[in-house]
Amino acid sequence: MSANYFRITLLRSSIGLPGKTSGVLRALGLRKRMRTVYHPVTPDIAGQIFAVKELIDVQEVEQPLSKVEMKDLRRPDPGFWVERKARDGAQAGAVKKQV
Repeated sequence: MSANYFRITLLRSSIGLPGKTSGVLRALGLRKRMRTVYHPVTPDIAGQIFAVKELIDVQEVEQPLSKVEMKDLRRPDPGFWVERKARDGAQAGAVKKQV
């Protein structure tokens, strides 16, 4: 049996909200927008999530990702597409070039 985790991402800032809300976000480890943290599924963490549910995005995942794995997921596909103009009845094609 594997333990599940909450994947919590801060979507909205707590600027202008009560200090209690900012404190809950700090307790969850969320200090900047678009920051993602992982916490085990427990009633305590679920209560904190419920307190700031309008500001965050929550998903339940099997295992947490490391910082390197999360960075790799955000990395765009290397390369680009070059479109060629059709000449002398040849069909137009696309060639993928590596950067």
